[in-house]
Amino acid sequence: MSEEGTAVAEFSAEAKEMGDKIAGMTLKQAKELSDYLKDVHGIEPAAGGGVMVAAPAEGGGAAVEEKTEWDIVLTGFGDKKLNVVKVVKNLTGASLMEAKKMVEGVPATLKEGASKEDCDKIKAEIEEAGGTVELK
Repeated sequence: MSEEGTAVAEFSAEAKEMGDKIAGMTLKQAKELSDYLKDVHGIEPAAGGGVMVAAPAEGGGAAVEEKTEWDIVLTGFGDKKLNVVKVVKNLTGASLMEAKKMVEGVPATLKEGASKEDCDKIKAEIEEAGGTVELK
């Protein structure tokens, strides 16, 4: 059983794809899958919460938890700088001059510790105005 390195190369594409999907699940999705397998197919997870929850090894058991906060960084303003300045001003509460300096000094952090919902909303507003953002 010490030939684990060679066993990895023998996994089918289907097994790899399914494994990657399971490893990328959120905790809620993993719980839902566990309940589904138990209720519909009679397959019970291993003791201690199940394989799906513990699959990613990089950060231990908490690795299943997805990142919940991001910094929103303006990375460009395209050819509609004035539109982007207006959106930045409204989003940050900065003065017109401060917003202009932020836009012209890209990359500029617009918001720190934003939720996924806020990120999606702000990103959509910036992109609609002609700018580009990056979530970090």
